[in-house]
Order: sequence, then structure tokens, then C-alpha cells
Amino acid sequence: MSTDTIFSIRPAQASDVAHIHAMIVELAVFEKLEHLVVATEAMLHEGLFGARPACEAIIGEENGKVVCFALFFHNFSTFLTKKGLYLEDLYVLQSHRGKGYGTKMLTRLAQIAVERECGRFEWSVLDWNEPAIQFYKAMGADILPDWRICRLTGDTLAAMAERR
Repeated sequence: MSTDTIFSIRPAQASDVAHIHAMIVELAVFEKLEHLVVATEAMLHEGLFGARPACEAIIGEENGKVVCFALFFHNFSTFLTKKGLYLEDLYVLQSHRGKGYGTKMLTRLAQIAVERECGRFEWSVLDWNEPAIQFYKAMGADILPDWRICRLTGDTLAAMAERR
């Protein structure tokens, strides 16, 4: 980072939705999952700023330009009987990687978790994304080898809901 570069982090605002949506699409392309993206800006706006928001986001800006985001929400640990902070997505524009912005975003999220008295801060990483795995390990994160994500979506979710 040059001495005239200013990086700042702030809570997302409704005017950031287009930027966040564009980065979600870029992230999906990177993860080779773009075929799964059905999100629209309107849907994202509802999730972040609607009557009953489901999530929150923080924005990273370089000299006032949006260059990264992190989208997160609270979960709950029955073992700790405390809420947790779950990071759904963190994305830094490719042209702005290597400047420490990912570290700063994770640090801010950890601060939010501590401020809100969360028992833990968690996220998932794709098993093939070795640079991300190494980055998270360098940040002190444990990669849990014994846990697998279980997911129901679409028709299988509907079928489960219909079971008697």
C-alpha cells in the first residue's frame, strides 16, 4: 500500500447493494459456482435492509472505492449457549488482493464478534482453495477436518418439508 492509500471499513448501506451483488457474482465465478447464483440486487437488498434483515455486511473501501465486502449473520451454539458470528462470504476484488485487506476485514469481524459477546466466529472454505486455507491458518483459524456441511435446497428441501 502506498502512503497515499487509505483503506477503511464501514457497515454496508443500501447504496452498496449493487457493489456487493457484483462481487458475489465474481466470487461465484472464482469458485466455479456461477450456475448456482439466483441472487438479484432486490433480493440482496431485502436480505440486508428489509423489514426483517437476515444478514449484515461490512464494506472495505480504498480511497472511497468499494474493493471488498464481508457478509455475515448470527448463529447459535447449544454447547456454549451463546450466539456466534458466521461469515458467509468475504471477497476482495482481484485487483486489490495482497494488500492486507482480507486480514483487516477478518480482524474487524472478530472485533464485532467480541463486541457482541459471541462464543465463536466461523466460516467455511472450499477444500481445493489452498491459498485461502493457508491464509486462514496464518490468521490462527482451525480447519475442522471432521465436520462436513449438510445442505438441502430446491426440490430436496421441498420434499423434506412435505414428509410426514
